[in-house]
Amino acid sequence: MNQRTEVPGHEASRVSKTVEIPSRQLSGAKAAVVDFLSKYALVAGLVGLTLYFAISPQTSETFSSWTNVQTIVASESVVGIVALAALVPLVAFRFDLSLGANVTVSAIATAHAVANWEVPTAVGVIIGISTGALIGLVNGLLVSLFQANSLVITLGTATLLSGLSALFSGYDIILGVSDSMTDFGATSFLGIPKPAWLLLICVLAVTVLLRYTVAGRQFSLIGSNEKAAKLVGVPVSGRVAFSFVVAGALAGVAAVLLVCRTGSASTGIGEGFMLPALAAVFLGSTTIKPGRFTVAGAIVGVFFVAVAVNGLTLAGVDDWVEPTFTGAVVVVAVALSAVLMARSRGARL
Repeated sequence: MNQRTEVPGHEASRVSKTVEIPSRQLSGAKAAVVDFLSKYALVAGLVGLTLYFAISPQTSETFSSWTNVQTIVASESVVGIVALAALVPLVAFRFDLSLGANVTVSAIATAHAVANWEVPTAVGVIIGISTGALIGLVNGLLVSLFQANSLVITLGTATLLSGLSALFSGYDIILGVSDSMTDFGATSFLGIPKPAWLLLICVLAVTVLLRYTVAGRQFSLIGSNEKAAKLVGVPVSGRVAFSFVVAGALAGVAAVLLVCRTGSASTGIGEGFMLPALAAVFLGSTTIKPGRFTVAGAIVGVFFVAVAVNGLTLAGVDDWVEPTFTGAVVVVAVALSAVLMARSRGARL
């Protein structure tokens, strides 16, 4: 007799369902791994580079020494502060390419005030930071009030500042800054170089600004959708100008620290910090929160480039490798950042 029941059909359905569950779980696990790598690949790369240079026979002895670690942290403090300066207007989707020249002019103003005018150190520090903030204000007004392209304006400002720094200093090296400044640049507190403590203070200040203040959150809104920011009443022009003032003030802080580190100032002293800072910021936009400029990402980017360059230098590579590596990092980071930002904006829409 041919008897047919529906039970086998139900059983088959149950079997198929039990087969699908592991497949879904596998797919979910794979997505989790991809998501983790997309967020923390740069952090993992930094850890990997550090471990490689720490165990490599060519570099292990010098790279792993505490002296070398202190050197990296202290020397990258200036780059880190310049990177934070670049980050603030970038959050509002504006570029400041004059930061390197700003550091130069602010450093010359600081050193000249302390060494030649013999003003107190505190006054010299205020002069340096104020000079940077004033340059930022000029950039911000030009960009916001005239709706000008920030790339073009700040590139022109950088060229102008380079000429003015040469006119003001006459290509001479300004020496004779106070011992209190050079001591700050060369000494440590609790075993950590004092410049690193200053970098930490700047990191905390910028984090508070961007995350916990109305102005900082409005920077993000302007950067993600400027038209929407205007519709909800955000004073876009004022906020953009303010972002450049903050960037300029941070450039002034970096300039003062640079004077403390070198004990001098001269034409072009700060212009070499622009490219590494941009590389760090754009690298940072590919990690932790991909597609967004973040303080944590920028600092990871700073030390990724620093560890790589330091390790390669200790390994004895040719002189052309460092600029080639940094330039390649900028190109790759900007390309990845553009892709991630496009995806992030698409997801928000």
